[in-house]
Amino acid sequence: MKKHLLTISCMAAIVGCATKQPPLVYTSENTGAGLPKIQYTNPDSLPQCTHLPDPFAWSDGSGRSTNFADWERRRNEIKSEIEFYEIGYKPDKPEDVSAILNDSILIVIAKHNGKTLTLTCKMHLPKNGVGPYPITIGMGRFSGTGTLKRELFTNCIQVPFDHEQIAKYSMNERDTSYPFYQMYPELQGNGNYSAWAWGVSRIIDGLEIVADKINADMKHIMVTGCSYAGKMALYSSALDERIALAIVQESGGGGINSWRVSEDYTARTDTNVERIGNTNFTWFMPTLKTQFEGRADRLPFDHHEIIAMCAPRAVLVLGNGEYEWLCDHSGYVSCRAAEAVYNTFGISDRFGFVFDNKHPHCRASDIQNDAIKAFVDRFLFDNQKVNTKIRITTPTLDNIDYKKWIDNWEGKEEI
Repeated sequence: MKKHLLTISCMAAIVGCATKQPPLVYTSENTGAGLPKIQYTNPDSLPQCTHLPDPFAWSDGSGRSTNFADWERRRNEIKSEIEFYEIGYKPDKPEDVSAILNDSILIVIAKHNGKTLTLTCKMHLPKNGVGPYPITIGMGRFSGTGTLKRELFTNCIQVPFDHEQIAKYSMNERDTSYPFYQMYPELQGNGNYSAWAWGVSRIIDGLEIVADKINADMKHIMVTGCSYAGKMALYSSALDERIALAIVQESGGGGINSWRVSEDYTARTDTNVERIGNTNFTWFMPTLKTQFEGRADRLPFDHHEIIAMCAPRAVLVLGNGEYEWLCDHSGYVSCRAAEAVYNTFGISDRFGFVFDNKHPHCRASDIQNDAIKAFVDRFLFDNQKVNTKIRITTPTLDNIDYKKWIDNWEGKEEI
């Protein structure tokens, strides 16, 4: 295995501290909520783009900007396209959200359109330390750290997110009898990822309400999940800027992976990987399949831009080369393209990846656990000395010509 661990010199660290950098996190769910909506195009009229779309290029074709001051606008263009063509609209915060704390149980009550939705989370509260305590939200009803080791998150408030309190996990048809679709009947054509991301945001709303009672540090929130829940963690972070860190584990197609690269990889290798034509369409809008199966190059975005939507906040990606279906080839290319955004904004230490193998699905390897600890120390506990500019790959991935996928971008972004 080849390791790419780039250290930051003391002098560079001093210079970085003296230079104003983009914020690590925001206090709003979406800082660009009031920006004008983009004009959508019929999929049949969308231009063919065989490369990965340029994340800095305006949706209307009027040019591009690598100025961070313009990122809020560009990020919301990407958000609009993802919602319109892939997962469906994520509603804003309801007009009535309240929270109750019953010992270590958080109860969040959202009311909208004459309907009530209740979320219940049995939290694990720290017994040591002085706080305020960072927060981890794990995708899955039993653990606030997903499938990651709980001991890596000592002195964190661990909050499990039971996504079936929002919308049912299913490999078959979407069940619109679940609370989200009852509250928003006009969104029954949505994919579950927009519904689940909405639910994570409501959990954060509830935590804000009870923060003083549990000594919570609302500036240091992490989300994590593995496999389909890894996708959930990625969408949740991309769509809520109050999340400071996302650890996205083995998310595969529809997560970190590029639809374009996965389709190309399948065509060249005849390998069965997750792509638009064979992913789960309770998770995504059915129109993603009917409009883009076999022609991912018509999508006006790709998933390197979903990763990039998390910028300037921190992301750590964990891969697993043991499982063909996950297609680390595609995930690696996508990560390298997203890395260009972090590099351009001068925050390359806020993005990392560890593509490892020889470990079971959803069970991080030792080298991945080392990276997790570094990101937790840096982005949940503000340890400025730890190195988080982590790029670790397997020899197979080292031979991939990932630059060919972005060589049409007008800029000279370094990756």
